[in-house]
Amino acid sequence: MLGARAWMGRSLRLPRARLGLTASRRGSSSRDKDRSATVNSSVPMPAGGKGSRPSCPPATPQKAPNRLINEKSPYLLQHAYNPVDWYPWGQEAFDKARKENKPIFLSVGYSTCHWCHMMEEESFQNEEISRLLSEDFISVKVDREERPDVDKVFMTFVQVSCFPVGKILSLVHSTLCGGSRNPELHWKQNKNTLLENSQRVTTALLARSEISMGDRQLPPSAATMNTRCFQQLDEGYDEEYGGFAEAPKFPTPVILNFLFSYWLTHRLTQDGSRAQQMALHTLKMMANGGIRDHVGQGFHRYSTDRQWHVPHFEKMLYDQAQLAVAYSQAFQISGDEFYSEVAKGILQYVSRSLNHRSGGFYSAEDADSPPERGSRPKEGAFYVWTVKEIQQLLPDPVQGATEPLTSGQLLMKHYGLTEAGNISPSQDPNGELQGQNVLTVRYSLELTAARFGLDVEAVRTLLTTGLEKLFQARKHRPKPHLDSKMLAAWNGLMVSGFAVTGAVLGIDKLINYATNCAKFLKRHMFDVASGRLKRTCYAGNGGTVEHSNPPCWGFLEDYTFVVRGLLDLYEASQESSWLEWALRLQDTQDRLFWDSRGGGYFCSEAELGSGLPLRLKDDQDGAEPSANSVSAHNLLRLHGFTGHKDWMDKCVCLLTAFSERMRRVPVALPEMVRALSAHQQTLKQIVICGDPQAKDTKALLQCVHSTFVPNKVLILADGDPSSFLSRQLPFLSTLRRLEDRATAYVCENQACSMPITEPCELRKLLHQ
Repeated sequence: MLGARAWMGRSLRLPRARLGLTASRRGSSSRDKDRSATVNSSVPMPAGGKGSRPSCPPATPQKAPNRLINEKSPYLLQHAYNPVDWYPWGQEAFDKARKENKPIFLSVGYSTCHWCHMMEEESFQNEEISRLLSEDFISVKVDREERPDVDKVFMTFVQVSCFPVGKILSLVHSTLCGGSRNPELHWKQNKNTLLENSQRVTTALLARSEISMGDRQLPPSAATMNTRCFQQLDEGYDEEYGGFAEAPKFPTPVILNFLFSYWLTHRLTQDGSRAQQMALHTLKMMANGGIRDHVGQGFHRYSTDRQWHVPHFEKMLYDQAQLAVAYSQAFQISGDEFYSEVAKGILQYVSRSLNHRSGGFYSAEDADSPPERGSRPKEGAFYVWTVKEIQQLLPDPVQGATEPLTSGQLLMKHYGLTEAGNISPSQDPNGELQGQNVLTVRYSLELTAARFGLDVEAVRTLLTTGLEKLFQARKHRPKPHLDSKMLAAWNGLMVSGFAVTGAVLGIDKLINYATNCAKFLKRHMFDVASGRLKRTCYAGNGGTVEHSNPPCWGFLEDYTFVVRGLLDLYEASQESSWLEWALRLQDTQDRLFWDSRGGGYFCSEAELGSGLPLRLKDDQDGAEPSANSVSAHNLLRLHGFTGHKDWMDKCVCLLTAFSERMRRVPVALPEMVRALSAHQQTLKQIVICGDPQAKDTKALLQCVHSTFVPNKVLILADGDPSSFLSRQLPFLSTLRRLEDRATAYVCENQACSMPITEPCELRKLLHQ
């Protein structure tokens, strides 16, 4: 996000493009920024998409909207009434910049970003700044969730330039502005120097982005990478509150997934026990903290403090999807229903608040909303409470307590609410949360019950009833803005979230949500003729689904996350059509993104990236796992489902290409280290021979689903030699039911176990 009068000063020469970058005044995550840059380019660039935000009208009446009014992206539409002469990302803007010899001011953000809202209010609605941007630049807005490739290029620039993302504003008077308030003048007077500087940075960018097998023939040792990754996580672990940083703290499902897998292969060692403890403790502290919405369920984006207490209140779809899986796995491992209840709560929130009638899921809900209708939006207004509100909503006396007590007082004690508010001024820099409280569990049910001499179940019931009353009251508040854009990648993650949780907990309704989402993806985000995925679609009027024209085509992460979702859905539902579609999408992914020279996958198609200086390979598992890490898992699983050697070969090439990155900083790629372990340990093929509808078949399937076995493929062999899987894996025809009962086989390295008909025996074998 660009500060009101701040200009970063490096201009860099890129192939046929010139860039300079500015970023936000404050903030904690690269995802929570409006990043801006100056560009001059003559390269054709495809246009972005569209969206709407009717809940955010312009602060003051404008003479006319700018060009963004014709877009569909909710983020672009938020800026459609700015006095800035905005252009969407496209050829019109770049032609005009070339014709008028003006640098492009490029601003990248997304619609539910709190800091982007502040940026708009402070800068893009400011007449003086808008005049500067309109006269001296060609100003371009990009929705980073529509064009993650654009965002990745600028983030790579930040890393190459060694500028901390949250501190770029300190460079307000560097080379581009040269101490002047007129960077355009500096551009005209020092054009050649700036172009020379840009060429040097381009060279650094290209070097930074190079990920290749080189002379390496094989990936590194999984045992070594696992040990290093675990040690790095252990060193940074917060013993008291869980998590792996002081503050801010983010949900880190990729780390938790790694720790669970590490525990499984080291469970008889001290390090294995430590890995399990770190993961379970972190999940419990998060679920008890204010980062979880105890009233409406779901998780906020991150905690601003070490204690998981005061969140940044935005809710993202990709967090919900991954955390549902993490909590389901925690339940598999621990048997503690606390974790399964959290997982169900997450999916309850998603199905209630983010579900489009077509079966797809919206991207996010904003952190900001008006405390009252017509008032100025404030961060967290929808989610926080005063003591007075609780007392008015929950005045009933609690029977049997050892002292006078209302249900409101009980809830306030349990969730740590105070008269003065429980939010520290240090967590409220704008003073918007004074006297307000974030619900965070302060005591166990047992301690709260003991404090007032009550039965534990009575306290549980009182708190559940109280939260429901708060939920009903909250419905009358102005709601946060909903980003109604639907992304293929995040819907793919959501297919996994519903499918895995539904399978683990044995809840068919959740698997049905996953199925409906997969149907949505095939109906609205898949082009049958080309076999390509579309990146985005949007909620239209009357429950319809709309697309931009031309469509925004999918990036690597769209294919990767959808393929993972389809594989998870097949294992949950045993519907082979989803597996067949996954194979087709993987073929398309290989055709569009595979680097046949260096190994691994590029993040964007060659033609989609033609307006950018380089094609990147994402090399970090962050808020979302990197697409290459997930691809490594997908390739292994697809090989397990089909026996196709090409996919195993690609997996080895991919892991080898990322060898150097894993060796240097394995903790940056915990999901890929997991894939490396799965490759070197080999996957289990768990085959269930039986009638899909029979009770004994379902019992064996549920045994597998309820057991934590991450490195597996689950195959249902129904005895039909013409079925899809039988054609892929001829050895299935040799496996027979024992005494006409559903029978399980566990196969590794082309050798299968003895037939098993009892779930308890199968569970023992899977635990070996």
